[in-house]
Amino acid sequence: MQNLLRHTSVAVLSGLLFWLFWISRPTWSWDMRLWKAFGDASFLLLFFTLIIGPLVRIWPPIAKIMPWRKYLGIWFGLIAIIHGFLVWDGWARWDILRLLGYEFVPQLGRVARMEPGFGLSNIIGLIALVLTFVLMATSTDWALKYLGKSWKWLHYSAHIIFYLSAIHAAYFLYMHYTVSFHKNVPPPDWFRIPFLILVGIVFLLQWIAFVKTVRSRRTKIK
Repeated sequence: MQNLLRHTSVAVLSGLLFWLFWISRPTWSWDMRLWKAFGDASFLLLFFTLIIGPLVRIWPPIAKIMPWRKYLGIWFGLIAIIHGFLVWDGWARWDILRLLGYEFVPQLGRVARMEPGFGLSNIIGLIALVLTFVLMATSTDWALKYLGKSWKWLHYSAHIIFYLSAIHAAYFLYMHYTVSFHKNVPPPDWFRIPFLILVGIVFLLQWIAFVKTVRSRRTKIK
């Protein structure tokens, strides 16, 4: 029952985040609006997942929120997978070359790379998604018992996923849609500044928790 309640709560949160991102971009085309809303919602869920650990280290009395990290991580993975599928189906159209930024140009009569950096960004996002699959597959109680201490080591890769996702998102927020883009350029995404703040918060909390842990251990040694 507790698992069900927590899954339901995070599912509602996920739906709310998706809806907020969806309504925040009414002028965008519906398809781009759709996969971007899923992508941004998954990024926020990953943000919530990663700040729990450092917050608990910094302020131990809130340790009771630690179990929520598992559910937030699972729903991040589910939403991220939907985002990835929508991009693959709607943007790349099941074409590896399109996913890597190549398109057929009638004027040239051949396939050409249209957006430098687009393919690399998508490869980075794909690597993050593969790592997400691994974490989701090992998020069960059975996996925890089977892997033992190795489970914790494996799940440290959530930080790698976050920074890979941040690089992937930063490309589309700051580089992809520029005046050199060969199509109509949409207005700047409002999520640019909040995105930087979120990345900065994760980085800052991790360092504060790291410094506190080092000081605590040095105090015990003395």
